[in-house]
Amino acid sequence: MTREKNETIKVIPLGGIGEVGKNLYVAEIDQEIFVLDTGLMFPEDEMLGIDIVIPDFSYLLENKHKIKGIFLTHGHEDAIGALPYILMKLNVPVYATKLTLALAKEKVKEVKLKKNIRFIEIHADSVLHFDSADIRFFKTTHSIPDSVGICISTSEGNIVYTGDFKFDQEITGNYRSEIGKMANIGDEGVLLLLSDSTEAEHPGFTIHESVIAEEIADAFYDAKGRIIIASFASNLIRVQQILDSAHKTHRKVAIVGNYLEKLYKIALKSGYLKAQSTDLIIPVQDISKYPDSRLVILTTGSQGEPFLVLQKMARRAHKQINIQKGDTVFLAMTPSPGMELFMARTIDMLYRAGANVYSSKRKIHVTGHGCQEDLKLMLNLMKPKYFLPVQGEYRSLYAHAKLANQIGIPKESVIISSNGEVIEYKHEKLSISGRVASGNILIDGIGVGDVGNIVLRDRRLLSQDGILIVVVTLNRRRKYIAAGPEIISRGFVYVRESEKLINDSANLVKEVTEKNMAKESFDWTSIKQDIRDHLSSFLYEQTKRRPMILPIIMEV
Repeated sequence: MTREKNETIKVIPLGGIGEVGKNLYVAEIDQEIFVLDTGLMFPEDEMLGIDIVIPDFSYLLENKHKIKGIFLTHGHEDAIGALPYILMKLNVPVYATKLTLALAKEKVKEVKLKKNIRFIEIHADSVLHFDSADIRFFKTTHSIPDSVGICISTSEGNIVYTGDFKFDQEITGNYRSEIGKMANIGDEGVLLLLSDSTEAEHPGFTIHESVIAEEIADAFYDAKGRIIIASFASNLIRVQQILDSAHKTHRKVAIVGNYLEKLYKIALKSGYLKAQSTDLIIPVQDISKYPDSRLVILTTGSQGEPFLVLQKMARRAHKQINIQKGDTVFLAMTPSPGMELFMARTIDMLYRAGANVYSSKRKIHVTGHGCQEDLKLMLNLMKPKYFLPVQGEYRSLYAHAKLANQIGIPKESVIISSNGEVIEYKHEKLSISGRVASGNILIDGIGVGDVGNIVLRDRRLLSQDGILIVVVTLNRRRKYIAAGPEIISRGFVYVRESEKLINDSANLVKEVTEKNMAKESFDWTSIKQDIRDHLSSFLYEQTKRRPMILPIIMEV
């Protein structure tokens, strides 16, 4: 369609570049901002005690008067996980397909957000008209139904964000890609393509889901005892295959995990998940009523949760299910980066407990993201003038950029960006024109952003060499130590076996304190710092460890 020339076209990734998850992309057309996905990321190993990580969205707060809406591509945590925290600060409408919207509402309900949010349901054929641009959608294939890509039509061409996708020629129903519509968008002219890079390093096409369905069914027939399956809760295509195979093999399915039960009810009510019989799903407490050969136990969660649950079962510490000899355990998931060692440890524990484990021996899981040939197909369908690989660690972004070069997109037309960089189309050219605030907001319990680098540094120090607390009670007026020094150690040394070290440390603290009090004037801060400096040097000399030293001065 013909529209007035757009004066400003900017795309700003606030998350999702150089990392898996935390997707948040800003399209700024003239005086209007369109927010594409609001995802979270699970914490890295060094983020001790952190529950989840969301993008720094201060740019959105600074420009909230421009925001026309948040547009979601699918219902996974990497697309909707940060939504409740953003909606705490912003009052903007949320656009999504039926299932994605239901899951987004559930996420908002979890944080007890007392605000009327405008949730607007769209479908693949919806067209939304705004002053600066029109927004359209197209169906994509992913491991959760109702996934869509987003097309923003500007006077200079389309800006397309694929969301998570793969191509599967055999898949039907709610999972089927609209390849024809993608080709039409490409024929209209794509100014900039933002495309999923998660599996850009892996050659070939992603394996068809029908292959996985057959493998799961065969494995169900082969298993003699109970089947215990660990999967990610939001991988609904895998959950459906498990339900189908259980029905074929006359087994009952018991669900372990509150999140899956909640998700199952939402998907079942919306028609995106089907149970072939009313008694296919049974409560966990009823499993004793059925022989082992007729049971499937499905345990799910996110990130490392399924592994944690399996480890509990293997240690016989789970309150409902424990691994027994003759059980068959399926790991129907790919570990996220950093979780490979955790998965290997879990498999070892399961074997020790007497289970037969299927992980890589049988192809019972496949990624929900496109491999190299899928990514090339998307690039060829869209024929973008400029290409921005998104969602992936840097090696994945580079691999995706290389694929674009192989199919004829010039190197100068491929932009490998970083979070916070402003990519602007000006004077018939797309280039990086600046930077805005970006980074991580750490969620710890109910605290949002109250844990920063200093707190994480303290947690790291505590985890490495422990803490030493020094308590001294002083009589300031008469200048003498009324009680102490008392030394409390946690995670540094075992006190009963280190009495000499503790006594020597107490004597050193006493000496430093009395020396400070002998001065004409002194303050608590200088005494604390002096204690910390002298004690730190002494302890390192004696133990080659640097515990966190916390002096507490009290006055009587």
